[in-house]
Amino acid sequence: MSGKIVQISVSPGGVPKTAVAWARVTAQGLEGDAHRDAEHHGGPERAVCLYAMEAIRILQTEGHQIVPGAIGENVTLEGLDWSAIVPGCHVLLGETVLLQVTRYTTPCINITRTFKDGDYARVSQKRHPGWSRVYARVLATGSIRPGDPARLLDEIEAAKVTAAASR
Repeated sequence: MSGKIVQISVSPGGVPKTAVAWARVTAQGLEGDAHRDAEHHGGPERAVCLYAMEAIRILQTEGHQIVPGAIGENVTLEGLDWSAIVPGCHVLLGETVLLQVTRYTTPCINITRTFKDGDYARVSQKRHPGWSRVYARVLATGSIRPGDPARLLDEIEAAKVTAAASR
C-alpha cells in the first residue's frame, strides 16, 4: 500500500513540533529534533513518531485543535491504511528510510491543549484503538521530504531494503 509524507516536524524539545522542508533520518531519529523527557521519548526504539493525516482531519471535525506536529509526531503520513500500521510492520519513507514500528505511543499531559476539553486520551490506543501515534526504530537511514512516497512493506520487501542499505 502506498501513501505519502504530508509533513516532517521537529522541535528543540517538547510540543508542538514544527514543519521542516526536509530531514535526515538517523538511527536516533530526525536530525534537529530533541526531547525534554528522554525517559519517555526518543532513543533507538522510539526514534521516529508517525501519525496519519486522515486521523488528524477527523479529530479536527470533532473540534480538536490538532494540526500536523501538534501532538509530537515527526512524520505525518497520508494514504496508508492506518489500521495496518502496527508494532512489527515496516514502513519505507522516500526511497531509503526504512522504519519498523515498535509500539503505540502513550499520550501525555503535554498535549492536553490540543484536545477539546483537554481529552488527550482521545489518541490512546487502550481507550480508542486505531487512533494512536506509533513509534518506530530506524533500520535504514537517509533523507526525506514532504511529498515523498510512504509504503507499507512486507517482510521480504523490508529485507531487500535492509540488504541494499548495508552495501
